[in-house]
Amino acid sequence: MLFGRAAVVSCCIATVISSPIQDRKKAHSTSLVDLGYAKYQGTLLSSGITQYLGMRYASPPLGDLRFRAPQPPQSSSGVQDAQSFGPICLATNNGPTSSQSEDCLFVNVWAPSNATLASKLPVWVFIQGGGYISNSNANFNGSTVVKTSNHGIVFVNFNYRVGAFGFLTSEKVRQDGDLNVGLLDQRFLLHWVQDHIIQFGGDPDHVVIHGDSAGAGSVALHLTAYGGRNDNLFVGAIGESPFFPTQPAASELEWQFDRFANAAGCGSAGDPLACLRSQSTAALQAANVASPYPAQAGSPLFYWTPTIDGTFIPDYPYTLFDQGLFVDVPIIFGDDTDEGSVFAPNASSPTDISTFFQNNYPYLTPADTATINNQYPLQPPLPNHSPYFPSASAAYGEATFVCPAIMISTALSLSSPTWHYRYNVHDTHNLASGLGVPHVSELPAIFGPGNANDGTTSYTTYNAAIVPVVMKYWISFVRNLDPNPGRDGSAPRWLDMGRASAAGGTLRRLLLQTGGTVMEGFPDDLLARCYFWKALALKMEQ
Repeated sequence: MLFGRAAVVSCCIATVISSPIQDRKKAHSTSLVDLGYAKYQGTLLSSGITQYLGMRYASPPLGDLRFRAPQPPQSSSGVQDAQSFGPICLATNNGPTSSQSEDCLFVNVWAPSNATLASKLPVWVFIQGGGYISNSNANFNGSTVVKTSNHGIVFVNFNYRVGAFGFLTSEKVRQDGDLNVGLLDQRFLLHWVQDHIIQFGGDPDHVVIHGDSAGAGSVALHLTAYGGRNDNLFVGAIGESPFFPTQPAASELEWQFDRFANAAGCGSAGDPLACLRSQSTAALQAANVASPYPAQAGSPLFYWTPTIDGTFIPDYPYTLFDQGLFVDVPIIFGDDTDEGSVFAPNASSPTDISTFFQNNYPYLTPADTATINNQYPLQPPLPNHSPYFPSASAAYGEATFVCPAIMISTALSLSSPTWHYRYNVHDTHNLASGLGVPHVSELPAIFGPGNANDGTTSYTTYNAAIVPVVMKYWISFVRNLDPNPGRDGSAPRWLDMGRASAAGGTLRRLLLQTGGTVMEGFPDDLLARCYFWKALALKMEQ
């Protein structure tokens, strides 16, 4: 989920089954796969990888299926094309585009062309970000990570519903539909992987989930889903910059439902939810816009967010991790040095910071925002920004991304292998713009330049050396549940956070930077600020 601050974004390979014994001996000499409900024709790439794009993993969530949990895909006759991406899901504050559709529940898979049903390769499932209001990291190209793994993994990414279509909340929706359907889409996809990934050479018993930003926030929510119930859907997890917005209880959001229904022409209907299901996609998309929380001055950056529904999300994430209610698996979590820079207001005064925080975390009081400003006084200036922008950037970045990541790693490190990082690779354009090392800057290094919608050229020039370091740590974790066995020859050993802390008496993380990746301690003042934010977590509904 990488956004420009001035305009936040409204923010699988097998043969046809003929006989199990015969297929167990076959390599993927064709790009046709039979999933039972449909046969898909993919593309054999010259790199020894077969890609399948735009396969349905659920039925189109249209009409009466709006605002309901995803349903199994309908059966299709004949061979379906899987050679181009399906449309992504409709984003908040966006007009209709040719690349977006309400019919958007598609999955893409990259796998070695010689994989068989017996290959049982580790599976990497990527959950994209977008602030729960857009699919902003859609359709990353997974071929480079599969090739770099020596054709030893299967890579999966997919779309899920966002904005009003994914997170419309009301007791009316609970009674005749489902809450948090965007998250239920993700969970349904993980079950799809369990049912079908073997057809692509993957091992359903070795799935690692990975997300960035809201995708990483989603990873956190899958760790705590149903109070930490282990449904055996994954054995490891990676979270880049986990996004912790306000996540209110469903009972607090009737005003949001009413605004949406009114804007869509259903406010006076006897059954407004039935009316919404009968409206055109265009009518709903016109209403899929942000507006201020009650009694606040401006719209939040991210208007539609997950809600505490009592089942999938039984409580606030901070509370669930604090109580040990999570799936205990090896993890990598971390963040970037300047997480808040692409989101923060160009603040000229502490008052600007207070207003921004109350717009985004509406239960904060003036006294709370005064303490925030005390924690983040005037800092050294940054290029092209007003005096209090550095303070606003640091405060929002730590509150919403950095401290949640540290909290998650600290909780899991007590019982599971845990690796934590700080990404500090400098791009001269970002530095000159005053953005520092912004949110999810590591994506092009993980997936390879040109594969992750990256706009920088530094990963093919002066930052090229960091790419194999980062990518191989991630691939090694997917394959081994440990970033070290397959790490790049130039990379240091990444110490487990729990073991490093026990040995040295201090929390430690990996500092990823060009020409000098090393272990470092967590600064005491940062940990103190994270305790400060943790004390505010209930008010901020995190």
